[in-house]
Amino acid sequence: MSVVYKTPDDSKWVVYTKGAVERVIDLCTSVGIGDRAEPMSDAMKDIVLTHMDYFARQGQRVLAVASKVWPVEFKVEKKDGKHGSNVDELRPQAEHDLTLIGLVGIYDPPREETKDAVRQCSEAGIKVHMLTGDHPATAEAIAKEIGIIPRNVNVLPKDVAASIVYKATDFDKLTNEQIDALPELPLVIARCAPDTKNRMIEALHRRGLYMAMTGDGVNDAPSLSSADVGIAMGLAGSDVAKGAAKIVLTDDKFNSIVSAIREGRRMFDNIQKFVLHLLTSNVAEVILLIAGLGFQDSSGQSVFPLSPLQILWVNMLTSSFPAFGLGREKPSSETMQRPPHKIKLWSIWLCTRIIMGTCTILTFVIIIYGVNGGRLGNECNARYNNDSYETSCDPVFRARAAVFAELTWLILISAWEFKSLRRSMFLLDPTTNSRFPFFKDVYENKFLFWSVMIGAVSVFPAVYIPYLNTRVLKHTGITWDWTLSFSAIFVFVLGIEGWKAIKRSLRLFEAGSDDDKEHLRMRRMGPRQGFFTMAKSQASSIRTISRRATNRSRDDMSFHEKAPPRVIQQGSQPANGNERFSVRFVSAV
Repeated sequence: MSVVYKTPDDSKWVVYTKGAVERVIDLCTSVGIGDRAEPMSDAMKDIVLTHMDYFARQGQRVLAVASKVWPVEFKVEKKDGKHGSNVDELRPQAEHDLTLIGLVGIYDPPREETKDAVRQCSEAGIKVHMLTGDHPATAEAIAKEIGIIPRNVNVLPKDVAASIVYKATDFDKLTNEQIDALPELPLVIARCAPDTKNRMIEALHRRGLYMAMTGDGVNDAPSLSSADVGIAMGLAGSDVAKGAAKIVLTDDKFNSIVSAIREGRRMFDNIQKFVLHLLTSNVAEVILLIAGLGFQDSSGQSVFPLSPLQILWVNMLTSSFPAFGLGREKPSSETMQRPPHKIKLWSIWLCTRIIMGTCTILTFVIIIYGVNGGRLGNECNARYNNDSYETSCDPVFRARAAVFAELTWLILISAWEFKSLRRSMFLLDPTTNSRFPFFKDVYENKFLFWSVMIGAVSVFPAVYIPYLNTRVLKHTGITWDWTLSFSAIFVFVLGIEGWKAIKRSLRLFEAGSDDDKEHLRMRRMGPRQGFFTMAKSQASSIRTISRRATNRSRDDMSFHEKAPPRVIQQGSQPANGNERFSVRFVSAV
């Protein structure tokens, strides 16, 4: 970009140009050294580029500033009544034979929450790629500062380390086959153009990855529309970018995306939980009723282990409210500690329904055949017949009451088991310090807790209230039969907990889950440990720059610099507002 100013004394016109260092020095024929100008030789260009690279590696955006005196009076002519129609003709004249004034290094620090948000993405199995128009060294330094690039890249294989940072020109030269052959797609692409972003999105799609793209400019619109999820900035974003995106951030903060991911995972997990809860109870009832077709009374009619109104009671009153409670579950401690993966839900669903269906069938069989000699009465599906010993429906009604109570309690307990599809109901949070984690965890969701407790207590009036039991629900009061129901609860919990323990130890159907010990180890590590450990640099310092960005009592930023091999002249200046920048002049006139 170039501007033309008239000096205060109106004696001459001066052209000032600023832009990328590589572009500006190609327009310069000299460089200002103090009060004199020297030719822009290849050696001088190397010095300028060395300083630019040094500043860029500190995470600064480096611009070159050049100037020259306009030889004649600067005048913009009007053609066809349109002001400024000859500007395009004047630009080549203005941006020619310039004198390099110096380099400006601008440090725009990342937001405080960005680094933690990138760390959470990494823990959640989400890889962050940075596509920027900055210089490669600047982009790499910023990416290291916020954790996109690990500090200790020397531990990576050479082919992986070589593909971490790419210039857009180098990336665009690769064919699709060469890009697909890379061990890892670049984490950072510098000097990025809109076409480069689209090629990156296509490369991610070819690898079968689901991706989101953020942007704010007009040139980001094509990539925002082609991404699976386009996210535009609501404050700084252009209208074109907002129109192309599927989501608009109202606060322009990266950690808002992480919060949305956490909420999305919570909703997805909760949908899985209450669907599994409802399916388990319904399938267990189906198993029980299908098995009941084999129980036939003296008239040849099948005797149902559950009456129609008992089934309605279980489905409407017992299952519904715990399902609503599971839908209100808060995100667990490991929601953002696992990579996205497809959980084999049918494993725990199959295990739960088999145990639940088997326990209820065995209870019915024990009461009918083990205790009452197989007496199924006569027309016990319709009424409570107690005319004679042989035709009495008392055994069937007692068996139904025991099965009803047992099924109700197993469904309610399964709601607590489904709070986590992998962890034990008695230790849902392995990092808790509570002495009684079970009570803490189950009471955390108060709606679910009271749904289970009220549902469990409601069994007793349903079994013992006259007329409601024999006439409506088709069962009768029981005594010793409760022991079968309580025993089934013990067997059910033992079976589900055992299956979860096997899944955790052998990682069955859990391709994306971490082992408990590894999970605890990673949770206890600091953010600077592990693969993304930030190495402490010890460099000699000739100057420390610090500035307070807010009204807090601590400094917002400080860093140490080590001068490059040759420094012609340096200076620094604070910026207005929260942004801090330092200006390093190769020369000053």
